[in-house]
Amino acid sequence: MELRGAVVLITGASSGIGAASARAFARAGATVALVARDAGRLRALADELGRAGGAARAFPADLSAPEAVETMAAEVKDALGVPDVIVNNAGAGRWLFVDETTPRDFHAMTAVPYLAAGYVTTAFAADMVERGSGRIVVVNSPVSRAVWPGAFGYAAARWGLRGLVAALRLDLRGTGVGVTEVVPGKVSSAYFANNPGSEERVPGISAVVPTVTPDRVARDRRRVMLPPALRAVAAQAWLAPRATGLLMSLTGAKRP
Repeated sequence: MELRGAVVLITGASSGIGAASARAFARAGATVALVARDAGRLRALADELGRAGGAARAFPADLSAPEAVETMAAEVKDALGVPDVIVNNAGAGRWLFVDETTPRDFHAMTAVPYLAAGYVTTAFAADMVERGSGRIVVVNSPVSRAVWPGAFGYAAARWGLRGLVAALRLDLRGTGVGVTEVVPGKVSSAYFANNPGSEERVPGISAVVPTVTPDRVARDRRRVMLPPALRAVAAQAWLAPRATGLLMSLTGAKRP
């Protein structure tokens, strides 16, 4: 897709993969719609991109609320038009065992990223299909291929994202709107700092998957879409789910 002059909407744009992607798309000549809850950080990033010669607008929104997403979508359409690319990147959630998880915890973990991606995608899908072009990108996690212990809500939400991608691919076939799922390994962002206690629960087997930077994910999306080590894990999980579960149990978090 030609990015110069395109409109790219990125959720979770205030930091990490989202901010790095915004910089990459702006350098390519796209106009970037920055979406996240933190209005101050979004506006600071928009100013940064503007000083570098890029074009960006901040659209603060709580993506866990469908009404807020509808308002944000209307503002984006009025200001920039229907996006050519949507990057569903917003993600959050501490890694907790199910018996450590409250109903409110579970709602928060599934609202973002799973419901947020659904809300944002449906807010623009009809316009993209009518236009006959566009691309919807979903940033997912390795846990969507092989679940590990101690991350109940996080794993459930990421498997939900995997189902969302599969459903989108079938529904959008032949419309001109493409779907891409990006599943990098561990990313050296502020995610774990923002979700204390989670990094300690990364399973030991994850050492076979290289850690990548947000800039690497943004710059080289095709190579990190599903890295070779993750493809091997995904294949093993598909062919031998019980063995994979045992491996994750043995190398994963132990009940506190």
